[in-house]
Amino acid sequence: MATRTRKKAAPKTFKDAYQILKTNAEELQNANEPDIDNLMNTVEQSIAAYKVCQARIEAVQQALDAAFDEEVAEDEPSQDDATETESSAE
Repeated sequence: MATRTRKKAAPKTFKDAYQILKTNAEELQNANEPDIDNLMNTVEQSIAAYKVCQARIEAVQQALDAAFDEEVAEDEPSQDDATETESSAE
């Protein structure tokens, strides 16, 4: 009778998810013969880890975009400031 490995819970952090991806990739690359009985578990675990990494990267990208947009908006003179500068120059 074939033994089934227990499904592990999805990783919660980018670091944990990245480590899973790295470990699974190394195991697959270094295996002389793939463990077909465990391959589906490895693939499912890797997909879950990839999704965690992808979601975290997207969240960081959005935060950086928002911070950059905010910084640019602060550096640009507002419409009122531009009007006042033009009026005082005359």
